[in-house]
Amino acid sequence: MSTDTDVGPAGREVRQTHRVVIRFAGDSGDGMQLTGDRFTSEAAAFGNDLATLPNFPAEIRAPAGTLPGVSSFQLHFADYDILTPGDRPDVLVAMNPAALKANIRDLPHGGMLIVNTDEFTKRNLAKVGYESNPLEDDSLEPYTTHKVAMATLTRGALEPTGMSKKDAERAKNMFALGLLSWMYHRGTDATEQFLREKFAKKPDLAEANILAFRAGWNYGETTESFAVTFEVAPARLAEGTYRQITGNLALAYGVVAAGLQAKLPVFLGTYPITPASDVLHELSKHKGMGVTTFQAEDEIAGIGAALGASFGGALGVTSTSGPGVALKSETIGLAVALELPLLILDVQRGGPSTGLPTKTEQADLLQAMYGRNGEAPVPIIAPQSPADCFDAALDAVRMALTYRTPVFLLSDGSIANGSEPWRVPDVDSLPDLSTTFATEPNAPDGSGEFWPYLRDPDTLARPWAIPGTAGLEHRIGGLEKADGRGTISYDPDNHDRMVRLRQAKIDGIPVPDLTVHDPDGDAEVLVIGWGSSYGPIGAACRRVRAAGMSVAQAHLRHLNPMPRNLGDVLRSYRRVVVPEMNLGQLSMLLRAKFLVDAHSYTKVAGLPFQAEELAGVLTDAVKGDLPA
Repeated sequence: MSTDTDVGPAGREVRQTHRVVIRFAGDSGDGMQLTGDRFTSEAAAFGNDLATLPNFPAEIRAPAGTLPGVSSFQLHFADYDILTPGDRPDVLVAMNPAALKANIRDLPHGGMLIVNTDEFTKRNLAKVGYESNPLEDDSLEPYTTHKVAMATLTRGALEPTGMSKKDAERAKNMFALGLLSWMYHRGTDATEQFLREKFAKKPDLAEANILAFRAGWNYGETTESFAVTFEVAPARLAEGTYRQITGNLALAYGVVAAGLQAKLPVFLGTYPITPASDVLHELSKHKGMGVTTFQAEDEIAGIGAALGASFGGALGVTSTSGPGVALKSETIGLAVALELPLLILDVQRGGPSTGLPTKTEQADLLQAMYGRNGEAPVPIIAPQSPADCFDAALDAVRMALTYRTPVFLLSDGSIANGSEPWRVPDVDSLPDLSTTFATEPNAPDGSGEFWPYLRDPDTLARPWAIPGTAGLEHRIGGLEKADGRGTISYDPDNHDRMVRLRQAKIDGIPVPDLTVHDPDGDAEVLVIGWGSSYGPIGAACRRVRAAGMSVAQAHLRHLNPMPRNLGDVLRSYRRVVVPEMNLGQLSMLLRAKFLVDAHSYTKVAGLPFQAEELAGVLTDAVKGDLPA
């Protein structure tokens, strides 16, 4: 997508381009995540729009140099608004044969390949099944290949430090970062400062990484291998202060902000689980802002503690992934019966069982909707991107506090670990989430008693009384309670009434009407998604429209209750396509609830959709090649 070409000071061609996708790939111990994250920070500081896709090995420490041990980090940055981390890399940095074999099929012909030649030994080639060295046969001919002895060059740069060969080679990821930083005209000062701060307690290690970083930069500057460098201008973003943010970090910040806006202490009761653990790690840093974190002995204890905190007048929060939701389900049902606010952060991953802990999937929609004993309805909210997690957390807490109910927030691995620019909000613009506690007896019969299930006529929420408040002694628990009075009741009619009241409370929560993006106004095909499918669907729609076809897009943020106009929207299009990273959970709900013939397009590969594949599906739908 080049637009202009200049000649740089050294006589090299400087190519102006609108966007680029870079993928760093290597062994899980090669520091690819740090390298990619650091380059991302530079792109964010420069003002590019960006999206990232970290891809971790599923095993904690797979054998070095093997395909299961490959770790990669993909970054898409541009001078305009982008929606995805990119389908395919324009530049692939492969640190070893395993990284090359695992990723080369994604590099388009003509793409740039930068290979660390030092790792292409017979032993390493044999580990991944290469019968011959791809650097010496013709298999890499379709690509613009640059062979760089990164380990050797890094060792040479660090030789004056007296560092051992093994330790010196660990800095080769910084060599790669320096080379790419030079190639895309990124500054060096911020990265060097970052390294000094990161290794502040080990200044020798900091300086070694800086030397390797400079060596990579200087290699690009002095070698004749790279005849072209690239420039990507800043994007035109709305005025404001921006920072790079991941989905898990945005969730944590949203929880902190919600506690402050609600004027409540925050209590996170949780158990570490990939890919949700970063929420615990971040919230543990904010004790000074009224946040208490408790790492329990298991998932059940974690949510039990969070629910107990809610009973005591705090904002109770628990974080987990799909396997943890299964363990927490009985306590979530208890929270429904107690009618207490509780925020459940579910960062979805592949399944079943422990599944693919580092891979993404929209696996838990039906579990969140129905995965409890009896009738136990809860609101469900799904953010569409990393930055959107902040607002989604505030929205979820608002519902939990207003309607005295547990609320599910469904993120996923792609959102949790991916990053994008986030416009830091003005504190004055945040919603007022303050809530009131019962302070006086409320019995309508004038008895001076406190009735814990006497409902607000507008919200059907029951009063929230802090234990120990004089005159407001009351009993709650898992056994069914009498409507109003809250005494234990075994009356069939009362149970029927209480179940229906709890359902009506959730059904009555107002959510915004569904908006449809149909720029031409004549589309016959509607594509509707939820969660992290927003970006790939939006990018696919751009491609379809650029090809001269019309398609409408809608995205569900509120999955329970759904928007009031959703049925009318679905029935106004001849064809409805529902892409999901599961086997059709939302599609099934839409077909059952609204009796529409929604066409499900599914993927459960542990990777997000690609815009290219969805564009093909939508093109077929517009042409009538899908069931009507």
